[in-house]
Amino acid sequence: MSPVDTLFEDEFTQPLTENDSAHVAEVKTLPATLDCFTDKMQAEALHRLAYIKWIEQRLPGGWTEKNLSPLLYEAAPFLGEPVPNWRTLVRWHKDYDQHGRKTTALIYKHKNKGNRSNRLQSGDEAFIFDAIKNFLTPLQPSIAHVHQLYVDKINFENSSIVGNKIKAISYRCFCNRIKKLPIYQVINKRNSVFSAKVEFQAIGAHIPPSRILERVEIDHTILDLILLDDELLVPLGRPCLTLLVDAYSRCAVGYNLCFHQPGYESVRSAIFNAIMRKEYVKEKYPLIENAWPCYGKPETLVVDNGVEFWSMSLAEACRELKINIQYNPVRKPWLKPLIERMFGTINRKLLESIPGKTFSNILNRAHYNPQKDAVMRLSTFMEVFHQWLLDVYHCESDTRLRYIPNLAWENSFQMFPPAAIEGKDIADLETKLSISIRRTHRRGGIYLNHLRYDSDEFAFYRGNYPYHSKGKNKVLVKLNPRDISYIFVFMNELQAYLRVPCIDTCGYTTGLNLQQHLINSKLHRDFISQQMDVESLSRVRVYINQRIEREITEVRQSQKHTRIKGINKIAQHQGLGSQACTTIVSDTPGVIKIEDVVLNPNVTPPEADDWDDLISDLDAF
Repeated sequence: MSPVDTLFEDEFTQPLTENDSAHVAEVKTLPATLDCFTDKMQAEALHRLAYIKWIEQRLPGGWTEKNLSPLLYEAAPFLGEPVPNWRTLVRWHKDYDQHGRKTTALIYKHKNKGNRSNRLQSGDEAFIFDAIKNFLTPLQPSIAHVHQLYVDKINFENSSIVGNKIKAISYRCFCNRIKKLPIYQVINKRNSVFSAKVEFQAIGAHIPPSRILERVEIDHTILDLILLDDELLVPLGRPCLTLLVDAYSRCAVGYNLCFHQPGYESVRSAIFNAIMRKEYVKEKYPLIENAWPCYGKPETLVVDNGVEFWSMSLAEACRELKINIQYNPVRKPWLKPLIERMFGTINRKLLESIPGKTFSNILNRAHYNPQKDAVMRLSTFMEVFHQWLLDVYHCESDTRLRYIPNLAWENSFQMFPPAAIEGKDIADLETKLSISIRRTHRRGGIYLNHLRYDSDEFAFYRGNYPYHSKGKNKVLVKLNPRDISYIFVFMNELQAYLRVPCIDTCGYTTGLNLQQHLINSKLHRDFISQQMDVESLSRVRVYINQRIEREITEVRQSQKHTRIKGINKIAQHQGLGSQACTTIVSDTPGVIKIEDVVLNPNVTPPEADDWDDLISDLDAF
C-alpha cells in the first residue's frame, strides 16, 4: 500500500475502538445463502455445480487434462453451454471443496475484477486525494466545481514539468470515485457529525406504557393558519397551540390556544385543562356527538428543553402535584414521537382545506396571500377543532389498524380510573399551578410587576422576623396569572399560604390577568415616552451642568470663607430657601449684620451670648 493510500484510509475511514470491536464480536452472524444473490448469479452457480457433480460421478482418476477433456466433451450435450475449460473446472472444484462444498462458493467474483496494472502513480493519486478533501467540507461544493479545481491544479503543475506530464482523470471517472465514498463519511464531513449519527444510528423503541396517563407528552407548535377577530374581522395572526397527548391511548388530554409566545402560562393552562373534566364541551358545542372523556393527573410529563419547561414554577408545580418531569435530550424529538406526529396530523388533515392556511416553506406559497384569504373566526375554529378532535381523531384508527384512541382510553379507564378533582381541590390546583417567585417581604409588603401586595395580617407577621433580618425576609410567592388582584405567600409561621390582596384603590386589578397588565404597563411607558420633549430636557440638563461649573469657578476665585459657628441656624432664622431670600446678609435695622461676624468672629453678637442655643430651641417648630 502506498503512502497516499495510507493517508486516504486514515483520513476517511473510521477505525474501530475497543468498545466497537467488543460489540462487533458479540454480534452473531449467519453465512450467506444462495438466494442472497441475483437470479443470474444463482443460475451461473448452479450451472457450475452441475458440471462438478457430473464430472465427479464419472471421473476415473485425478483432475487432469487427460481425464477431464473427454468428459467435458460428453457433458456438453446434457449440461448445455457454455462448456468450461478443464483448468476453469479444476479451479471451481478447488473453491467448492475449500469452502465446505457450499454452493455459494461458486458465485462469480465480479467485484474482484479490474485492470490493476494501469493504476495511477502516487503523485497523480495525491491530486485526486486533495480534490476529494475539498469535496468533503461543510461548504458542500458541487462535484463539477471540485473537478474543475482538480484539473486546474494539474494544468498548473504540468506547466513546470518537461516530460511525463500528469494526466487528469475524466469528469465521469472522478464522479465514480466520489460515488464510491462511504455515505456516512460524506454526511459527516459535508453536514455534521450529528446529521450522520441521526441518519445511520440504530432506531430503538420505547418501553410501552401499561395504562393511561402513565406517560404524557407536551409541546407547542405555531399552527399554519391565520384566524380573524370575531367582531372586527381583522387578522389576528397564527395561534400557538400547546397540546398534551397520552402515550398509551394516543388521546389528546389537554390543550391551550393563544396568540403570544409559548411560556409558562401556556404550559400551566394546558396542564390545568388536562387534569380537569371536560364537561364544558357539551354545553358550549352541542353539535359534537362524542364527549371528551380524558382527565386526570399525569404520572410522567415528557417535555423538551424550552425555557418554559425549565422554569422554577413548573418544577414547583409538578413537585406539589407529584408529577415526574422527564426532559427530552437536546435535538432528539423522535424520543417523544406522539406529540410531534400529532402536530403533523393537525396541520395535514385539519388545516389542509381551511382558507387562510399558511405554508411552513415560503417557497410553497407562490402568489397565495393567507392574510387576504383568511375567512375563519377564532370562535369558529375552536368549534371546528373540538369537533375534529373528538368526532374524528379520537374515533379513527391509525393507518396500521393498531388502536382507536377513544377505545384504548375507555378500556384502560375501567381498570385504572384517574382521581377526579372537584370542589376545594380546584382552588388548591390553581394555587399549585400558579407562578412561583421568590420576593422580599419588606415595609409595604410585596412589590411585584409594579404592583404592591399587603394586608394587616401580612404586616403583622413581618414584626416577628428576627432582629438581624431588619424586618425583611425572602418568601415564596404564588401568582395566579389569570387574576393578579391577589397573591399567595407561604408563611413559615403558619406552614401554609396566606392570601394577600393587591393594594389597588381604583379597582384596576379586578379581573385582570398578568398578560393584560404587562401589555398595559408597556403601553403606559410608551405613552410617557412620547409625551416627553427629549430635546428640551437635553437643553435643560446642559444648562444646569454649565451653571454648576460656572458657580464652582466663581467660588474658587473668591476669598476663602471663615467657618462660623451656628451659621446653619442663622440660615434657618433668616428663612433661606426657594420661597424667601437666598442670603443671610440683611440691611434691616435691628437685625444682626453677618458682615460683622464674618470680619470679626471673636465679637459676641448683641443680646445673644449663645446664638446656637437660641436657635436650637426653635427646632421642634
